[in-house]
Amino acid sequence: MHSHSTIFLISNLHCPSCVGNIEAALAQSGPSASMLSHSIINHTVTIRHEAPSTAIAEILEDLGYEVDSAIPEAAEGQTRFIQPIRQSQKHVDPSVRLNRADKHRQNCRQCQEEDEKATAEPVQNFVVTDTSGSHGLYEISLSVEGMTCSSCVGAISKALEKTPWVANADVNLLSASATVRTHGSNHTDELVEIIKDLGYDASVQETRLLPSQKDTYGEESSSISNSSGPEVVDKKPTRHVDILIDGMYCHHCPSKVIDAVSNLKQENLKITQRPSLQNPVLRVTYHPSGPDFTVRSILAAISEADATFSTKITHPPTLEERARRMHAREQRRLLLRILLAGIVAIPTLIIGIIYMDLVSSKNSGRQYLMGSLHGVSRAEWAMFILATPVYFLCADLFHRRALKELRTLWRPKSKVPLLRRFYRFGSMSMLLSFGTTIAYISSIAELAIAAAQNSSEAGNITSYTYFDSVVFLTFFLLIGRSIESFSKTKSGDAVAALGRLRPTEALLILADGTENKVDVDLLDIGDTVLVPRGASPPCDGTITSGNGVFDESSLTGESKPVSKTIGDEVFSGTINNGDALKIRITGAADSSMLDQIIAAVRDGQTKRAPVERIVDSLTAYFVPAVTLIAIITWIVWLSLGQSGALPISWRDLSYGGWPYWSLQFAIAVFVIACPCGIGLAAPTALMVGGGLAAKHGILVKGGGEAFQEASQLDCVVFDKTGTLTVGGEPKVTDSVFSSPTEPEEKILSAVMALESGSSHPIAKALVGYGKERQISAGHVQASEEVPGKGMKGSVLIQDSTLQLLVGNEALMTDFAVALTSDHTETANSWSRQAKSVVYVAVRSNEATSYVLAALFSISDPIRPEAGSVIRSLQSLGIATYLLTGDNALTAAAVGKELLIPNENIIAGVLPSEKAAKIRSLQSTIASPRGRPRATIAMIGDGINDSPALATADVGIAIGSGSDVAISAAHFVLIRSDLNNLLTLIRLSRKVFSRVRFNFFWALIYNLVALPIAAGCLYPITTKSGSHVRLDPVWAALAMAASSISVVSSSLALRSGIPGLGFRG
Repeated sequence: MHSHSTIFLISNLHCPSCVGNIEAALAQSGPSASMLSHSIINHTVTIRHEAPSTAIAEILEDLGYEVDSAIPEAAEGQTRFIQPIRQSQKHVDPSVRLNRADKHRQNCRQCQEEDEKATAEPVQNFVVTDTSGSHGLYEISLSVEGMTCSSCVGAISKALEKTPWVANADVNLLSASATVRTHGSNHTDELVEIIKDLGYDASVQETRLLPSQKDTYGEESSSISNSSGPEVVDKKPTRHVDILIDGMYCHHCPSKVIDAVSNLKQENLKITQRPSLQNPVLRVTYHPSGPDFTVRSILAAISEADATFSTKITHPPTLEERARRMHAREQRRLLLRILLAGIVAIPTLIIGIIYMDLVSSKNSGRQYLMGSLHGVSRAEWAMFILATPVYFLCADLFHRRALKELRTLWRPKSKVPLLRRFYRFGSMSMLLSFGTTIAYISSIAELAIAAAQNSSEAGNITSYTYFDSVVFLTFFLLIGRSIESFSKTKSGDAVAALGRLRPTEALLILADGTENKVDVDLLDIGDTVLVPRGASPPCDGTITSGNGVFDESSLTGESKPVSKTIGDEVFSGTINNGDALKIRITGAADSSMLDQIIAAVRDGQTKRAPVERIVDSLTAYFVPAVTLIAIITWIVWLSLGQSGALPISWRDLSYGGWPYWSLQFAIAVFVIACPCGIGLAAPTALMVGGGLAAKHGILVKGGGEAFQEASQLDCVVFDKTGTLTVGGEPKVTDSVFSSPTEPEEKILSAVMALESGSSHPIAKALVGYGKERQISAGHVQASEEVPGKGMKGSVLIQDSTLQLLVGNEALMTDFAVALTSDHTETANSWSRQAKSVVYVAVRSNEATSYVLAALFSISDPIRPEAGSVIRSLQSLGIATYLLTGDNALTAAAVGKELLIPNENIIAGVLPSEKAAKIRSLQSTIASPRGRPRATIAMIGDGINDSPALATADVGIAIGSGSDVAISAAHFVLIRSDLNNLLTLIRLSRKVFSRVRFNFFWALIYNLVALPIAAGCLYPITTKSGSHVRLDPVWAALAMAASSISVVSSSLALRSGIPGLGFRG
């Protein structure tokens, strides 16, 4: 055969070790193939060979090298041609590509070194929403695994809150999470370590910088944004995206990805996390501007960089998803153990109960089982064999948890004071482990004693062990734990239900007008999508074509359909019941109103009520107290028996004497005591309440604490504009012009110019009034806002400058503007009609004084439901107040119409003074319920209301209000309907009534059950002569029933049954 020379282009030829491996492989293939030359820089090798070039390419690919093409070396005077070798990677099986990549790494030293370097670098597994600095107050969300009851919650909360840099910690049993506020963002590892030291598993999910109060209220920040919505930088929406990249096979691939993204030449596109082979996730931040530049542009650029790359947007799992996975994992473990325990329980029932107690003593089967084998009946040996796998394989959940808690408590580096280790320890799992262990170990001891005596009596051996109790006890405990776990997942499914409202796909309208079905994650602001009849908008947007009728009940709780036309806003999660229409997206995925509602509900569920902290303190001492009661119970009965105070007929066991007989009461005490019911009393009811609130169009941002405060309100303070009144666009209803020198048109032109830059409703009304009269605005030369009073400035009109003041009476007083009696009477007349009065004063230059030139009355109609709502509040014993910046006459007119007492009207309040007025009311109003001070709620909608909303015990924002007001509130009424305020108060009272009932029931259960389990009723005999006592098996059933009944009581809130559920 003739030999040939061929240049092979190998894209992943990286280092000399690659060349050496290729030379060795060629040598092994036979003497007919050898390497002539190589170039690592050009990624080429020249090989002399006799076999076809495709065979040489297969040898190279078997080593993990990617052969792109082969170029045969031509003889002099001949033309060379390129022979394609490598088939398109899109048609290569992914497993083959991965196998080649693995082989390549085994043969390439450079890739191995890169892998070692990447492995040494810590890979962050959490999302940092804001990393602008390490100072300030940060909120860190963690997922916590292993919590079983409120004792666990209390232990973690106390450990976290005693750390100096922790501001507060909220641990949630139902969502298996913890939300911790820390001073600085560099404490995440320490938080995880603290929780792990307690014997629980933890991982950080998210860290975000909380806005300062001053930023939130807008007192020191000119740019105000909604912290729960999309981030805004320079008034442009910013999107953060995690992109998972499959198909990277060598250390050059991450660089290809970075280069591809960088080549997009987008100024505001930033890479915040580089991908690696170990963590192939690229995190970018950019300003979307669809359809020109979207996330689709980024994904396309990455895919084009290498044919092996495939991309998709990935999301870190939410706390709810992690909690559901934890609960599912726990339920699987429980189900397997229930299955094993149930299988064992059947022969245990037959041998231990039916044959031993119910079958005639003459029955041959019973005689065989009761026969002696090494001093012990065959039945007891069978019970031992049956109970042992149940104790070690089914009850191991309780034992492992108890051992971990004890090891954590008594480890050498434990920071728990020595004395405290004896009076604050344990959880529900420890009690259950103690109960089953005492029953099993004591039975083993009795078995050993009986076997040592080696009695040969047959048919006379009486049951004296608790092996059957171990089986049934474990079986019932596992069933109870499984039902409780399932019930806890049901109580926290409000967020999941809201999440299911979000569509996963959308019909994107392309530039040529065609439709393309895409994933919702691929949409960006500026894209146009089609919303068919019966579908939900994939994102929030505005209608650009068509008309629709939308069902918004999922967001607002209002079942009445809402008509929408071009220019109207539509929301993801609502349903289009009209014709198909097109919308332009204004809020990308994860920033819609639905997403904000989900975030608010989620945040609310992590915030705990003060009553829960009381429960934590109580349950912290529960296990030691029960342990002490069990020991005392055993000692008391043992002492009475040994001393002869008890008749021998009371001892119904043939073996073990009084020590063994008295042990049954101690075991029953261990098993029946249930801190779970007490611990679940509040969180289950509060979580169900949060879901009901969202269903009725109310967001609970303040969590359990807000619910508790709202349930005991003494006073509600109303803002006027936009709260008691309709808000929106008030109109100028009256005008009086009184300038002796300036014409009406010139005054109105100047007013329009000065107010045109303001978003205040009154300013909009004045501008709208001028436009209705077809007046053109002048040119503003200078303007200045006088906080709480109005505007001052100068306007150029027809080559002359006019200086003017536009505002309230206080502004006129500040600049010594004279008001005639006619002016005063006119203004007072309008004020008595609940109209706002605007004064306009003008002057031609600095040397002259301001002269009143015009008066305007602006009417903002009172909400139609306001009067009935206020009367309902008063009938509930809740005082109503009006707090407004309007003058006293206007405020009095509104108060008179709504029946708010005159002494409860606070008028003429500057925005900066509203919070101080709330504090004053908190300190002066007496609580009719005997508490130290009254509980005050403030309801408002504007930026100037936000400090008052935060200061009040309960801040309530109207959903149509400003983002800042919403961010400062504890509750948000999504619909601008004050009737929702009554729904909120009724729901809060119902929820906390259920919390008190649950707590009372769980407490009474333990107070009654513990004495019965301890044998207080044992002296009482029934007609059959048996004593009244609670067997450990029945105690286990009663314990499970306690926690299940508490969870069921909370879930009943959803039922709508009168007296049992909430009906709205």
